[in-house]
Amino acid sequence: MDGVPEPHTGWTFLTNHARVLAAIADNHSARIRDIAAHCRLTERAVQKIIADLEQDGYLSHTREGRSNTYQIDPGKVLRHPAEAGLTVASLMSLLVQDEADRATTSTPRVRPHATT
Repeated sequence: MDGVPEPHTGWTFLTNHARVLAAIADNHSARIRDIAAHCRLTERAVQKIIADLEQDGYLSHTREGRSNTYQIDPGKVLRHPAEAGLTVASLMSLLVQDEADRATTSTPRVRPHATT
């Protein structure tokens, strides 16, 4: 896939759950195979993550023929106490918009630094 980095070892800023949720937010009918390739995960890992997200009510799916269409609950609150009150919609708006910007821009954007 163009623009997708090679596998990475060590820590990262986003969890695999956030990556999978963002991939689904970008394409609600994405196949597990495509999500796995985009997120650089195995299909089995993506299946487990989707099951986790469905079990806790962040995600649901509707079977349409041989494929699934996913629905994200945008009002669901993030799990960690440090993000108390933040919704899935707020997280997805950041991640999905950034992904759209990267897909349409060949030069990296520089964002201003926060000042104190």
